[in-house]
Amino acid sequence: MAYYIFVTGGVLSSLGKGVASASIASLLEEQGLKVNIQKLDPYLNVDPGTMSPYQHGEVYVTEDGAETDLDLGHYERFIDRNMSRRNNVTAGMVYYNVIKREREGGYLGATVQVIPHITDEIKRLIREMEDGCDVVIVEVGGTVGDIEGLPFLEAVRQLSMELGRNRVLFIHTTYVPFVKTAGELKTKPTQHSVKELRAIGIQPDIILCRSEVEIPEGIKEKIALFTNVKKSAVISAPDVEFIYEVPLKLKKQGIDRLIAQNFGIEYKDVRSKWEDIVHVLRSTEREVRIALVGKYVSLKDSYKSVAEALIHGGIANEVRVRIEWVSSESYEDNTLESVDGILVPGGFGERGIEGKLRALTYGRENRKPTFGICLGMQLMCVEFARNVLELKKANSTEFDPNTPHPVIDIMEEQKGIKELGGTMRLGSYPCRLVGGTKVGDIYRQELIHERHRHRYEFNNVYRDSFEKAGVVFSGLSPDGKLVEVIELKDHPWYIGCQFHPEFKSKPFRPHPLFKSFISACLQGQ
Repeated sequence: MAYYIFVTGGVLSSLGKGVASASIASLLEEQGLKVNIQKLDPYLNVDPGTMSPYQHGEVYVTEDGAETDLDLGHYERFIDRNMSRRNNVTAGMVYYNVIKREREGGYLGATVQVIPHITDEIKRLIREMEDGCDVVIVEVGGTVGDIEGLPFLEAVRQLSMELGRNRVLFIHTTYVPFVKTAGELKTKPTQHSVKELRAIGIQPDIILCRSEVEIPEGIKEKIALFTNVKKSAVISAPDVEFIYEVPLKLKKQGIDRLIAQNFGIEYKDVRSKWEDIVHVLRSTEREVRIALVGKYVSLKDSYKSVAEALIHGGIANEVRVRIEWVSSESYEDNTLESVDGILVPGGFGERGIEGKLRALTYGRENRKPTFGICLGMQLMCVEFARNVLELKKANSTEFDPNTPHPVIDIMEEQKGIKELGGTMRLGSYPCRLVGGTKVGDIYRQELIHERHRHRYEFNNVYRDSFEKAGVVFSGLSPDGKLVEVIELKDHPWYIGCQFHPEFKSKPFRPHPLFKSFISACLQGQ
């Protein structure tokens, strides 16, 4: 039977509970434990797939095709496990399951209520995580005191009683603000946050203090006194330059030892693998500048996995990656002169498309390394059709249903679909690479599997004309019907892929496309 760690948050959102949970999981993995992580989200969407990135950051796609919270990306990047749809539970999903069961007569005429029916469903979904695991970490989204989060907190309170406190540990992440005018850190928000949590019936075992600066010993003593935890269990989590420093910060203060002691597990004093990663990030003097051209750049979490995958490519090449966030809506033609490479990521909708097309034209004509992902690849095709094949009104039917040259068209099986949530081509699909191509040389294997999230595909009516003009279709679905990867013959590095390689990149295993892209950017300096 597994041990459980519940991670809650107080004072305000966006404190980094996801990175903290992933970091703790990584440290426990280094102890030789099998760890799984689950995210509980209190919003009523069944999943975040229909949300604007401005609402909740990027949508992270798992191998089995689930559209999930971006924190699952942190989990996968920090630990050696693929997440699945079971790793992300939303209030919408919970209520949907309960109401569906009620409509089917599953409650035998009982009055269906938050307690016990909603809380029982939450507990059932949590307990699904423990198969084959030593430790399950459950991150409770939102902030203590939010009305929508109460059923989740009540469920984990009940579960701690059912499992026994020797199998459960509560970590509360809170904010300790530094008031510059007073020149001191303030503990009152933390005190009130823990008071709110204890009123619900949950006593935290560890307090994780997020702050701009290190928490001094005196402040730790004060927090320990007012929250009823040991001083050694008050952990400082200051802002860091690289998120991969977080496990080292937590380990230095003994959080993994505390957890082992709490569960009666033998502690092993091992050297953390994160030391090598952080050493590369800190010590490298070389730098490449990558222009990320998108329409959601004002909220950088919209492209979180892409940004991290670029950093991973930098680690593999021992170079620091500086991302220049370029809005495709206000793009100007001289924007890209000083960068070493251009990346156009995925997205939906017509807004900002013309700016992305001009950026791709610049990358193609100036022989600058250019990477198109999903919509980025589709726009590479539109740009090529317009400016090389001279099909001036070429477009995707997503943006112009009446275009005379639909080089990108909706997939046949997507036609007529009215429900938007969970109905795209989602998850892992195979792709067969063509030998003797750049992409074939990059992967060094014939058959790959990558994650998808899209409704539109390259229109095969135009395949011959593209090939004659210099486009290489270097990756296809195994039946040859779907274009997965394109590249240009006469360009140093101009590659587009229909899938999302960023979802499979890790700091210890950088994705080959990102590794090669950063290498090409270095060579072009």
